[in-house]
Amino acid sequence: MVKKEAKFKFIDLFAGIGGFHQAMKSLGGECVLASEINPACIRTYKENFRRTKMVGDIREVAKNPDAIEKFDVLCGGFPCQTFSKAGDRKGFQDETRGKLFYSILKIIDSHPEMKYLILENVRNLADREEYWNEIKKQLKKRNFFITEDPIILSPSNFGIPQIRERVYILGIRKDLRDNKKLTNDFIHISDMNLEKLINVNNCNMGDAWKILENDVPSDYRISKECELMIKAWDEFRRKTKIKVIGFPIWIEYFGLNIKDNAYFKRKAKIKEMPAWKQNYVMKNRQLYLNNKEFIDGWIQKYDMLNRIKLYQKFEWNCGEDCKSIKDTIIQVRQSGIRAKRPNYYPSLVAMVNTPIIWDSKNKYFRKITPREAANLQSFDKNYKFTGTDKEIYRQLGNSVNVSILKKLTKKLFSFEKVEN
Repeated sequence: MVKKEAKFKFIDLFAGIGGFHQAMKSLGGECVLASEINPACIRTYKENFRRTKMVGDIREVAKNPDAIEKFDVLCGGFPCQTFSKAGDRKGFQDETRGKLFYSILKIIDSHPEMKYLILENVRNLADREEYWNEIKKQLKKRNFFITEDPIILSPSNFGIPQIRERVYILGIRKDLRDNKKLTNDFIHISDMNLEKLINVNNCNMGDAWKILENDVPSDYRISKECELMIKAWDEFRRKTKIKVIGFPIWIEYFGLNIKDNAYFKRKAKIKEMPAWKQNYVMKNRQLYLNNKEFIDGWIQKYDMLNRIKLYQKFEWNCGEDCKSIKDTIIQVRQSGIRAKRPNYYPSLVAMVNTPIIWDSKNKYFRKITPREAANLQSFDKNYKFTGTDKEIYRQLGNSVNVSILKKLTKKLFSFEKVEN
């Protein structure tokens, strides 16, 4: 079979498991180089893109960028930890991660034939003006029109049931752009026709169920204790005398067996707390006093005081929209058991904190599967994963949404002038 000629060639930097690769390939692109250092990601990438030349550390690649085959598009989800709230936020001064942006610049400098760049990073990159200004300055120096303001998008903007805000940096070489479409030195959100999508959640109640698979094996069923605690808190919510629980529930601040409020406040050291916490603590106290008979029996029934701390906390973020906890998306976190509306999932993250849903077919609570997590990232149905479930969840949490990349790339390509 004759190999179909590629419409364009691209390189995939900080390649992960190939989110960029899938998007570019679907648009007719051929990957001439992929760079990744994580061994588990490399195994998965090679399993799916066996013909792609795979190299390691981008810093080594940048030492000899002329050795890279000519290409049209540079793609990269450069490391985010140095900009993330979860990291130390040293930005471009971080010796191990922040300065990797300059390795990208070295590659650009050695490849004047390059037409486009598509970069992705965490939402927090846009929060520090000096970071964004440095990116704009360096890319403008290299003769690129780029996005003037950070383009911050989430899959939920496009009706994909996941909240996951990311910054996208798009660029086109100045001499290639159609000056009727791009009239000054930048690409604007209005040029991308994104104004109506920014900060808009286009997911409806129940959309979260659209990514679920049929016939999921029982391996993903949660532990009996976890399931018991979820059911216990649903009983608590239904039987306490409060229509909507609009604050987090903390058993430690009920003041069990304490009658005097003044003594309760002293014992809880409430004066040492910030105002917001004082408010929540006193709401918990009042909830207990209003439902003392039920709560005392409920605590004994489920042996709540001998449970781990996270099972002693609960958040109901559904208002009156859900009748049962079975209708919600559940997370078990250090802050407790949290139930939220089923319009979208919380962001997949590199740390494993897998959402839990009620499996109506098998009648038990289970985690979403790696394949379902892949659906949230718009990965191809035929994509093959390697490694443990824990590794796969982590890889998907570090990946990019394929559908968003396809939409942005198509629009970026449309800015190139057409020769008559």
